[in-house]
This record gives sequence, structure tokens and C-alpha cells, in this order.
Amino acid sequence: MDGCREKRRRCTKLRVTTDNNDMEKMMHREIERQRRQEMASLYASLRSLLPLRFIQGKRSTSDQVNEAVNYITYLERKIKELSLRRDELMLLSTGSLLDDSNDEMEMMNHVVVRHCLVGVEIVFSSRSCSGQPRLSSVLQVLSENGLSLLNSISSTVDDRLIYTIQAEVNLSYSYIRQLPNCFCIYMLQYNFQIVT
Repeated sequence: MDGCREKRRRCTKLRVTTDNNDMEKMMHREIERQRRQEMASLYASLRSLLPLRFIQGKRSTSDQVNEAVNYITYLERKIKELSLRRDELMLLSTGSLLDDSNDEMEMMNHVVVRHCLVGVEIVFSSRSCSGQPRLSSVLQVLSENGLSLLNSISSTVDDRLIYTIQAEVNLSYSYIRQLPNCFCIYMLQYNFQIVT
């Protein structure tokens, strides 16, 4: 009888051990299945973010990941190009070089007076605070110097007021050539930096 009990005990232990192994295998399979589902979801998300031209004809996930790396490199290059283009446009709009003294430049008021097809274009930028010329007084100076307002655009960018004024010439062209000097003298009283 003791032999039978011992045999039953061993069988029970064997069943428990086998059950534990089966349970571990099932848990491992379930964890692995969930991991694969999550990875498939992440790859699908990655594919959805890539433009079609980067993944067209690429079926394997490793090819798609390589194309994602290529796309990131492409975007970095485009960002650099656009940053350079933005800097060029800012340079053209302000008429001055962007240098290391950006903080100083941001604090200063700027005025640019240019001749254009219809007469004169004036762009001035100032910190939005008191003590700056009002648009009405600027327009009065233009009127006193023989110009008629054609177009006026104002906007606020980074706490700066930017005015772009286009004015038509009512007087002779030779007189208009003197206008930038008159206008610049007027703007100097408001501590504007004259940009040529």
C-alpha cells in the first residue's frame, strides 16, 4: 500500500509539474501574441505616417523602417532649406543682415523706404509700446510731402507692430527722390534705425 501511495504522490507531482509547465507555456504564448499585435499596430501607425512614395513597393517591415529613416532625413534637409529660405526672406523684408546681435535688433525700431512702381513703399517695424509714431501722423508726413496713400497693411508679429505703406507720387519724380531723407528725419525723432 505504501508503494501505491508513493506512486500516486509521484503522479500527482508529475501532473502538477506538467500543469505548471503548460501554464507557463500558455502565458509565454499569450505574452508573445500580445507583443506581436502591439508591434503590428506600431508598424501600421508608422506606415500611415509615411508618404506613399516612400513605402510604395516596400512590403517587409525592415524596408519600411529603412524608408522611415530616409523620410526623417529628407524632412531634416527640408527643414534646413526652409530655415535658410525664411532667413533670406527676413533679410529681404528688413533690408539688413541678420547678425549675432539679434536681441539688439529686436529691441530697435526699423524703417525702410524704397522706390516702387507706383511711388514709394515704406515699411516700419516697432515695439508695440507708447512713444511710437501713430499711423495717422506718418500718413500726414506723407501727405505733406506730396504722396497719396494707396495701400496700408499693419500686423503684429512677436509683440512688434509692422506697417507697410504704399504711396503714389503726386509731385515730380525729382522731388520724390528727396522724400526718403525727409521721412527718415521724421522717423529719427522716434529713435528708428534707418535701414538702407
